[in-house]
Amino acid sequence: MPRNTINIPDKIEYLSILNEKGELDAGLEPDIPEELLLKLHRALLLSRKFDERLLNLQRQGRIGTFPPINGQEAAQLGAVALLRPSDWMVPAFRETAAEIWRGRSLESVIIYNNGYSEGAEIPQDLNNLPISVPVGSQILHAVGLGWAAKYRQTDDVAMTFFGDGATSEGDFHEGLNFAGVFQAPVIFVCQNNHWAISLPVAKQTRSKTLAQKALAYGMPGIQVDGNDILAVYAAAKEAVDRARADQGPTLIECVTYRMAVHTTADDPKRYRTEKEVDKWRKRDPIVRFQKYLVDKGLLSEDKIAGIESEVLEVIQAAVDGAEEKMKALGDPIDMFEHAYAEMPAYLKEQKEAFVTEVAEMTEEGDHG
Repeated sequence: MPRNTINIPDKIEYLSILNEKGELDAGLEPDIPEELLLKLHRALLLSRKFDERLLNLQRQGRIGTFPPINGQEAAQLGAVALLRPSDWMVPAFRETAAEIWRGRSLESVIIYNNGYSEGAEIPQDLNNLPISVPVGSQILHAVGLGWAAKYRQTDDVAMTFFGDGATSEGDFHEGLNFAGVFQAPVIFVCQNNHWAISLPVAKQTRSKTLAQKALAYGMPGIQVDGNDILAVYAAAKEAVDRARADQGPTLIECVTYRMAVHTTADDPKRYRTEKEVDKWRKRDPIVRFQKYLVDKGLLSEDKIAGIESEVLEVIQAAVDGAEEKMKALGDPIDMFEHAYAEMPAYLKEQKEAFVTEVAEMTEEGDHG
């Protein structure tokens, strides 16, 4: 029998609208209301400044380990801005900007990162899932929510975020396969920040792009400049519109960069160079978006300074409020209780070590 060619889609588009110099491709500029543009800008600034403050708090011993988002704000906000309150947002663990956009309070982030479960509580009126630390596991949850929305014959969608490392997990492939087969209204947003902790993308896949993995599951895929909020917004709008029209899921690969550490327990200098980081600093998503808004006459340097001052006040109020609330919360040592009828030896050992550490920190604070 002769060999016959099976024609399949073999093209993946790359979208960039606002390049790293802030130069605009006017022909691709999305139609975004001025009010939303300014709201997005404030959200970018708030997310960046809050991230910087969290890092300072961690270094001061006032919160625990957390994953910074510095550099990835546009990849989150440009996508999540398309969601309605009735849609579902399903984060991984580095989506602070998207969570805040969707209504999570700054105080809850601080409380959560101090180890209090109260910080993970989600108000009933917010269709958000809590953060998911196990890599890729949230993808399945998002697909379930999307399938439920379709089953109930609504036009709601589910949007889930994950990193490049998640594409190496089985949950990613199972989720995309199910969504493709059943045409679930799910938008898969991959933040390709180049590093799965210390593992580079080149050692995770032989694929030229991560977006092309969509082709195997029968759905559209697109790669965008993840530091270009206009490109992310445009791609997400196409994906959300298709999902609402019962045309199935989409995979969006946002090419971005983790400017800071993987978590505050990480030392990225052990696996990447400062030269690489400097190259990406020049591609800062906030700087280029500010230039775009200034060129449109929507912002000025004075207005930017005023917004920055305002968000810093909001952040300080959140820090003060969170630290006051935590005074009334339970003892963090209680986290060792109620898991087992009889506490196993290894957990007793961990509890004793934690009690000692807390006592030493308290003593240092009293003498500080």
